[in-house]
Amino acid sequence: MTNRLAVSLSPYLRQHADNPVHWREWDEAAFAEARERDVPVLLSVGYAACHWCHVMAHESFEDHEVATALNEAFVCVKVDREERPDIDAVYMQATVAMTGQGGWPMTCLLTPSGDPFFAGTYLPKPQLLQLISAATEAWRTRRDEVVASGSHISERLRDIALPTTPGDLTDTRLQDASDALARGFDWQHGGFGKAPKFPPTMTLEFLLRHHARTGDERSLRMATETCEAMARGGMYDQLDGGFARYSVDAAWVVPHFEKMLYDNAQLMRLYSHHWRASGDPLSARIACETADFVVRRLGIDEGALASALDADTDGVEGLTYAWTPDQLVDVLGEEDGVRAARLLTVTADGTFEHGTSTLQLHADPDDRDWWSDARRHLLEARDTRPQPARDDKVVTSWNGLAISGLVEVGMLLERPDLVAAAQRCAAYVLDHHLVDGRLRRTSLAGRIGVSAGVADDYGNLAEGLLVLHQADGDVRWIEAATALLDTALEQFAADDGGFHDTAADAQPLLRRPRDPADNAEPSGQSALAHALLTAAALTGDARWRTAAEQAVRAGASVATRDPRFAGWTLAAAEALASGPLQVAVATDDAERATALVRAAWLSPSPGLVRVVGEPDRPGVPLLEGRPLLGDAPTAYVCHGFVCDLPRTDVTEVETALRRRATV
Repeated sequence: MTNRLAVSLSPYLRQHADNPVHWREWDEAAFAEARERDVPVLLSVGYAACHWCHVMAHESFEDHEVATALNEAFVCVKVDREERPDIDAVYMQATVAMTGQGGWPMTCLLTPSGDPFFAGTYLPKPQLLQLISAATEAWRTRRDEVVASGSHISERLRDIALPTTPGDLTDTRLQDASDALARGFDWQHGGFGKAPKFPPTMTLEFLLRHHARTGDERSLRMATETCEAMARGGMYDQLDGGFARYSVDAAWVVPHFEKMLYDNAQLMRLYSHHWRASGDPLSARIACETADFVVRRLGIDEGALASALDADTDGVEGLTYAWTPDQLVDVLGEEDGVRAARLLTVTADGTFEHGTSTLQLHADPDDRDWWSDARRHLLEARDTRPQPARDDKVVTSWNGLAISGLVEVGMLLERPDLVAAAQRCAAYVLDHHLVDGRLRRTSLAGRIGVSAGVADDYGNLAEGLLVLHQADGDVRWIEAATALLDTALEQFAADDGGFHDTAADAQPLLRRPRDPADNAEPSGQSALAHALLTAAALTGDARWRTAAEQAVRAGASVATRDPRFAGWTLAAAEALASGPLQVAVATDDAERATALVRAAWLSPSPGLVRVVGEPDRPGVPLLEGRPLLGDAPTAYVCHGFVCDLPRTDVTEVETALRRRATV
């Protein structure tokens, strides 16, 4: 037996390719070996940017004493949770059920049939060795008891996975959700609850949409205070743009330093929407800087976007990012270094570890030119430090989120280069990840992974393509998106109108994963609800809207019980309540139509879609039967494909949009 991870496509698994542990990837052969050797399976799940995954690797999996014990007692299986979210979901539910908490690295002991009989997260070396000894003894002397326990746990997991009761997210329930969020809001620091604090991006999107539809000022205030707090604190990279994964404290001072594509993709979109709702120049700046970070630091040569930057540098968390006052002086000189320390809250005692500080920017400096110059010098100096590793894996779902975000920032803040970046990204994913009409989850350096796409891959990519179609009018995107949605309805639909996370023909696990909750990313169910709703508004196909309505109803119980974990479902419900609102701009000269198109993008109505192109353009239903008025670019404001009179005046279009948004 040997370690078999060197040939893996996953950067996370490759990180463990030199371990003395005889790691295998998840496959039937691993469990067949466990049956043949008559030993349990040790399942270790993590991801490439995970700090504590690295700690456990260094302490235990690189240690020959631990490796010898593991190799003798188990078949050892490594899983990248980002490549196989289905496996992660099943065994994370077991971990939470058995221990009351979850996280990564996740460590589970399984019978050769896959039933879990132990679950935990990070285990220090002494605790892991103790577990190996106890599990080996139990497997040798109390086999029947261990197997029965695992079987019972699996059966309970299947019971827990039963679908919830669908319901309607009425206007009253949407207001109730806003009220519940206000009760849990941190009115001192922004965000919800206590430390650690994760960016509540989808929840804030719901609040912005609720404000747009109802005029509720408290919803806008919660979004505003959280957006500003996150942007001013240490979780945001004040030099290079982009957000870290979360804040370990309630005041957004100290981040957990990994930077994930899925976070930044959603956050750039959120900040552009907040700018649209408020006109806040801070949000405009953060949206653009975050988009620039994503393209610059996560862009790969082929046009797609890499998954993440690591939490650690050379095994030290924050090594690249933290500063002392003396280091600022070294770069900027005495006077400017002291000035920068005050501005960025870099103190002698430090706000992070070992006398170092994260960078915060509680107020923009009066001298913008000075700050721009100082920031450039600090970033140049920081770039000479050791840098965190990058996980170059391309994930379909996260690139779909990024396509949406890049387009929204590009169109709202007049950055055509970002729309072009979204086009390159979309082309790569369709050209590489779509194999025989079905999505693959990942690729690396142009090599396509074997893991099948899951529901959020289909939903987030379809939504991204539909948003991109609205920006450039290319029918390729809408045709690809609707084909993906056809597949999703065939492969992922559940009996209650919601969606499973895995396809009907996927490799069976202990149970078929299905989680309607929105967490760090949209659930597969809410991602598909959004894409279906957008497709319905663009095409007029009632089949899509009915499916979207059913998916939102299937998520209503989570939205009612805890709206913090149903932000994207609630955002879809707001779009259902106010839409479909459509703007079709017919023109034979795109440049002449710029003002009309911009008016359509600047409307905050949650249910709005827009298209631009020549009258009667094939493949674009909203332009069918929409002629020019004279020879001028002409806008049609429609609700459910029932349109007002054609207009060529921008002010009239804006007035019509405001009126229609309340229909």
